[in-house]
Amino acid sequence: MQTHRRSLLAASAGLPFATAHAQSGPIRLGVLYDLSGPFAAAGSQACAIGTEIAFELFNERGGVDGRMAQAVNADSQSRAEVAINEAERLVSQERVDVVMGIYSSAHAVPLSQRMQAANKILWINSAIATAVLKGRNFTNIFRPTVHSDQYGEGSIRFLAEHCERATRIAPSAFKLGIIYEDGPYGVGVATALEANARAAGMPIALKEGYAATAPDLSSLVTKLRRERPDAILQVGYNPDITLFLRQAKAGGLRTRMIIGHGAGYSQIDRLTETFGAEINHFCNVDPAATQMLDASRLTETARGLQTVFMERYRAKTRVNDLPPHASMGFNNAWIFLEHVLKPAVREGGGNVESLRRAALGVDIPVGGTIQGYGVKFHPPGHELSGQNERSLAVVMQFENARARVVWPTAIAGGPPVMPLPASSPFALR
Repeated sequence: MQTHRRSLLAASAGLPFATAHAQSGPIRLGVLYDLSGPFAAAGSQACAIGTEIAFELFNERGGVDGRMAQAVNADSQSRAEVAINEAERLVSQERVDVVMGIYSSAHAVPLSQRMQAANKILWINSAIATAVLKGRNFTNIFRPTVHSDQYGEGSIRFLAEHCERATRIAPSAFKLGIIYEDGPYGVGVATALEANARAAGMPIALKEGYAATAPDLSSLVTKLRRERPDAILQVGYNPDITLFLRQAKAGGLRTRMIIGHGAGYSQIDRLTETFGAEINHFCNVDPAATQMLDASRLTETARGLQTVFMERYRAKTRVNDLPPHASMGFNNAWIFLEHVLKPAVREGGGNVESLRRAALGVDIPVGGTIQGYGVKFHPPGHELSGQNERSLAVVMQFENARARVVWPTAIAGGPPVMPLPASSPFALR
């Protein structure tokens, strides 16, 4: 680990990318995602495709005064040590000043420390653990997407708002079962769920973590059956979610609602391939996939980007209902390219300091991005410096391999179906 840190620090003495290459040459940016391993199908590939479309569109529209943005791609392979090695290679060998992407919070935590120490920019498109930024006072790490505290807030506020109307159980008696993979992502969301539940006076029947690579979750199913929570809140990736749901069904686990929190639960197509209509009326908390939003609530510029992005993603993948991670990949890469890179190169030559200044100057109003939220980063000195203060997580509900927003109520497409209907194999009988 120390070797990586020393190498990154040494590389930071190199020339900024805008002066290290001919002024007419491409602007090279590191792009790091999990293109293989279990995280790939859990959302990272969708994020990478969205990012690819952002680069293509940015360059088609002239880049920065004719200079193209060139993605120097790397594969984290769903392993933290590989992510660190690849970031090291991008900085020290490929001589990039920016690394963007980063699907997993388990990768983002160590990478943020190393990129800050190396005086490079880390632009996080996906990894959501609050711990990546909270209390670390970084100046070079930026995250336009949501953080895990917002996931916990979304789930609990949604349930508190609807449980009594839908189930005739008051929030003070509506029991929760919180289960989560025990990495930074799972722990961050689960901690936020617990804190928000306690603040709302909602009882927690069970809160338990597990390894994302666990081969058997039947003991967790047994504990949940014994505690009989009214809602099960899971935080996990695709393999552990699939294992849990299979064993929950086989074990006769029943509840009133199942809510996921991004990652594996955002892959509606993969869950549908495995479970079909059995996942109908499950909910998920995440930034909205752009097609879930009322386009009239977006700015004219954002509507135009929304249309082009959806057309191109569907053409590349033949997936009709885009996963949220696809929108995250495009949206957050576009924010960097259009609103940070372009002004930084024009006004300050594109070195790290000019990129930092440009990022802190971004001021996009609500409705100004394809995911509906605005962008304004907390400044240095704030406990969440580098986090987008205008990011927004929504609660969406699945039906027939599609999702619709059901919370916040102000932008929802209607009330949720709650509790799970009798047709669901997970519904209380």
